[in-house]
Amino acid sequence: MAEIKIQNLYYMLSYAFHALREDGITQISPEDFDHIHDLLSAILAHGISQQLRRGLHRDYVHQEQALSSLRGQLLLSESLKRQTQIRRRLVCCYDEFTEDTPHNRILKCTMALLLHQGELNPKFREALRKLLPYFTHVKDISPSLVRFDTLQYHRSNASYRLLMGVCWLVLEGLLLTTKEGTHQLVSWVQDEPMHRLYERFLLSYYQRHHSRLTPKRSYINWDLEENTASSHLPLMATDVILQNWDKILIIEAKYYSRTMAIHYDKYQYHASNLYQIYTYVKNMDRAKGGNVSGVLLYAKTEEALVPDDMFSMNGNIIRLLTLDLNCPWREITRQLDGLAATLDEPLSKP
Repeated sequence: MAEIKIQNLYYMLSYAFHALREDGITQISPEDFDHIHDLLSAILAHGISQQLRRGLHRDYVHQEQALSSLRGQLLLSESLKRQTQIRRRLVCCYDEFTEDTPHNRILKCTMALLLHQGELNPKFREALRKLLPYFTHVKDISPSLVRFDTLQYHRSNASYRLLMGVCWLVLEGLLLTTKEGTHQLVSWVQDEPMHRLYERFLLSYYQRHHSRLTPKRSYINWDLEENTASSHLPLMATDVILQNWDKILIIEAKYYSRTMAIHYDKYQYHASNLYQIYTYVKNMDRAKGGNVSGVLLYAKTEEALVPDDMFSMNGNIIRLLTLDLNCPWREITRQLDGLAATLDEPLSKP
């Protein structure tokens, strides 16, 4: 598992969820935290306090309930099925403008989980405890019922993006389910959520500091011969593409517990990663001009041997590099800026 400083995780969250342009997170000093639970709790407490000043987001939520008077649409068949008329009630469905929204339910769930399972400094525990009463009219839900992929954002709830990002990291990255079905928090972030955060951070960093290179995620089309097509070919979705005129750099983020594979007691690069970046580069370089290059950017682990290499593969440059997320932040930004600077250099082969 890659080592990462608490301070650096703070900065990665700031970039990944575009919080550098908001008032909240920039007022929190990352040096104040010794534990990841404290960091995430502080960001949540500060962000929720800011949100409460604006007012908790409210939205129209579909309700279906047996009522003593008609409201909204009458569900006659459902009323007959439940025999609610015996109790002088009718089953109605209606939309209610309420703060009991999915976003607020997730906030309440995450705060409760941190309070009961997190290793919190008393200061941050008290801050979260004081915020919970504001969610009295918000339904309690189990962490297992949270669906981040169904959340929708618009102008009135855009301020929830960072808050939902922190909740996602707590529930997806820190949460473990025991055999008894109970939930507990661990003191580290698991690989898959960190991989997704790492990808998002890299793209956001380049979008903020190297916008001239039009950083983006993109799909690469297969370089097929004319009159050849197939709907069954897999999609080639990149993590980051940088472009300076005709020069293109494809960056694929890799966050693994082990950055090197072992085959017959011999360390090797992950074959699937090399096949992936080579395929991306060659299919994007349709003119065969060598102006497209690729980078596999691994998050550094505690392994003694980590990827650090460069090849010319059939006219294109492929690099394997390692980014140490446990080093000073200025060193991380130096390496990322250095990658962007390669697009200003003339084409060359190692």
